[in-house]
Amino acid sequence: MFTEFLNIIVRSLKLDKTLYKDNRNFGEAAIYFAGLIMILDGIAGAVAANTVVKTAIGISGLTAILTWLIWALFIFVIGVKLFPDKETKVPFKKILIAVGYAHSPGLLRFFAVTPDLMIPIIFLTQFWIFAGLIISTKQILSLKSNIKSFGIVFLSFLIIAFLSISFVMSRMNALPISTIS
Repeated sequence: MFTEFLNIIVRSLKLDKTLYKDNRNFGEAAIYFAGLIMILDGIAGAVAANTVVKTAIGISGLTAILTWLIWALFIFVIGVKLFPDKETKVPFKKILIAVGYAHSPGLLRFFAVTPDLMIPIIFLTQFWIFAGLIISTKQILSLKSNIKSFGIVFLSFLIIAFLSISFVMSRMNALPISTIS
């Protein structure tokens, strides 16, 4: 089982599109593999961020799970409900698993052990994850166009970024520093 898990990670790192077409990768253990990848991705991000600022590793793991669900939800709604292709018939669980697998490059953030390595590794892995999401979305949703796959992922990203920024900005008024004139 561990060999199967490592194989999924390696294939995801290679941006292997056949990973998402092989039904063996979406069996009973798949949701646990994807969840574990997401939790480890969150922890790796916390470890990388700890080189600059103290970060709660447990909270990072939980945030990664929430992020996983949100990414999958937006890709599902945009790609399956709003703009599907004729062949697009996929359950939410399969998208959830694919999004988890696509986050495998985030595991490389464990190598950001110094502040000098943190920013380049985070940027590299984030673009790598984005590429993995585009590939997985195209394969899972049976899309014919790379541009449509990119559009679904990019629109999901924009919505997530907008919601995240809105959330952070709404909390800025609660900070004690906001009362200083």
